[in-house]
Amino acid sequence: MTPPDLAPAACSSDFARNIRARTAWMVHHANSSHIGGAFSMADLLAVLYQDILRVRPEDPRWPDRDRFILSKGHATSILYAALAERGFIPMAELETFGADNSRLMAHVSHKVPGVEFSSGSLGHGLGFACGRALAGCRVHAPWRVFAMLSDGELDEGSNWEAILFAPQHRLDNLVAIIDANGIQSLGDVRQVLELEPLAEKFRAFRWAVREIDGHDHQAIRDALDCVPWEPGRPSCLIARTVKGKGADFMENQLLWHYRAPNADQVRSIFQQLEVHHVGSSGP
Repeated sequence: MTPPDLAPAACSSDFARNIRARTAWMVHHANSSHIGGAFSMADLLAVLYQDILRVRPEDPRWPDRDRFILSKGHATSILYAALAERGFIPMAELETFGADNSRLMAHVSHKVPGVEFSSGSLGHGLGFACGRALAGCRVHAPWRVFAMLSDGELDEGSNWEAILFAPQHRLDNLVAIIDANGIQSLGDVRQVLELEPLAEKFRAFRWAVREIDGHDHQAIRDALDCVPWEPGRPSCLIARTVKGKGADFMENQLLWHYRAPNADQVRSIFQQLEVHHVGSSGP
């Protein structure tokens, strides 16, 4: 099976379709995993990279760029797809995902242009983002720091140290985005370790908090286009999402935390995404 042949995204909806299609092919091609958690955050990434993040793909280390930290770095396939869609890396490089000697490792790597921090060992991204945000405040830099976390990742105690730290230092240039799809590696989040009431917890820790449908592009755009929501407070966007969103046989299914789709399942995903121009050179 060859990679999908897609037109460049003209809007965030196109962007989300493209990165889901490319991720399905990448995970299949590499016989990798974490496609469910990649699909749940596709719409968030699409709006971020299409409409929100101030970045320059031709100059990935531009000093005034916004910083995006993917703390749930095991779902890196869709971040690589987003970086390729945005022009940070060649589209053809996606074919090397997970291969020996490729810089597109199965956990996100800072060797890739546009990646700020290697992650995948959960619980570290928000603390790193706090450090970046604090540095930005100290030098009065114009950039913002966006950190994407999973809800299951909040089981890690290091996150709660960072959640305490950020408001103490008035890091209103920091935005934590929680991909709250309700499923982690071994079961439902509420069964493994109940987090609710999550919004109230963040508010008690002195964050500004909003909750949205994490697949509603306008809601995502409206929320992130006006951060900080309160001067002197970090912002937390709790995005309620569906694991595997975009593929009906994956949605809300724990199985797709680890499983790779086969060729027929990838074709089904392409059909559901209305990806029409897909070549094939065999199974």
